[in-house]
Amino acid sequence: MLNYKHLHYFHAVATDGTVALAAQRLHVSAQAISMQLQLLEEQVGKALFRRQGRKLALTDAGKTVLHYADRIFDLGNELEQAVRRGALAGQETLRVGICDIIPKTMAYRLLQPAREAGLAMHLICREGRFEDLVAELVLHQLDLVIADRALAPGGALRGYSRLLGASELAVLGHPDLARAWPGTFPRRLRDAPFLLPGAQASVQGQLRAWFDAHALRPIVVGEFDDGALLKSFARAGAGFMVAPAVLAEPVCAEYGLAELGRIPSIVEQYYAVSVERRQDHPALRRILDGAAVVFG
Repeated sequence: MLNYKHLHYFHAVATDGTVALAAQRLHVSAQAISMQLQLLEEQVGKALFRRQGRKLALTDAGKTVLHYADRIFDLGNELEQAVRRGALAGQETLRVGICDIIPKTMAYRLLQPAREAGLAMHLICREGRFEDLVAELVLHQLDLVIADRALAPGGALRGYSRLLGASELAVLGHPDLARAWPGTFPRRLRDAPFLLPGAQASVQGQLRAWFDAHALRPIVVGEFDDGALLKSFARAGAGFMVAPAVLAEPVCAEYGLAELGRIPSIVEQYYAVSVERRQDHPALRRILDGAAVVFG
């Protein structure tokens, strides 16, 4: 019988490349890992690693075992998630992390399909920085993270990013501010006050490049990680702002803003990040299916 711990240590060494690094990450001794690897190799009857300089490389047998180990851990993660969300007890719970830069209206629209289960659906939402939410995802404290970026390819986290949709940006501002900066778009934004999303937002760098490309040189009044706070400043006429074009109408209606124009060259993307390869969570399936309606 294969031992789950054997596979766990094997996977760690295959990922980190050395026994020492794997031992450091797992907080166990290198000798303990070496013994477990030896037992696993005796069970499969093949060598799983070979020396390649200072690191260990997988043999053909090792690559096969890693393939199956990935699938086993995926199923193990799915079982743990199912237990945590109450699927075995008949109650459905979805724990979602929402990046603080995601517009609240967008988060609501994306999560609304999950409520189709009615009172049987228990939704738990947490807000925070992408890195912090992903850390909770790794610890299975969250089922899903809604973010404006995907997981970096080749990272240590064995997670999955699914594109929910994308939208070009719209430039919005208080009507009084818009009248104070007349002209054609985007030239009317030259030297205008602007409210930027925080440095964590994936579009901030693109916005600055767009400003430079059009020689706009706006006055950056502030940068905000909290999108709701940014909109409050925009409502007070402190500066122009950007929002996903698909939300321009409701944002303008709620905050008393007007749309000046759109930036087709900058597209903001939204992702569902999870540690499950498959879409077995019923609420997650509803969110993925409903995203097509949100982005039209």
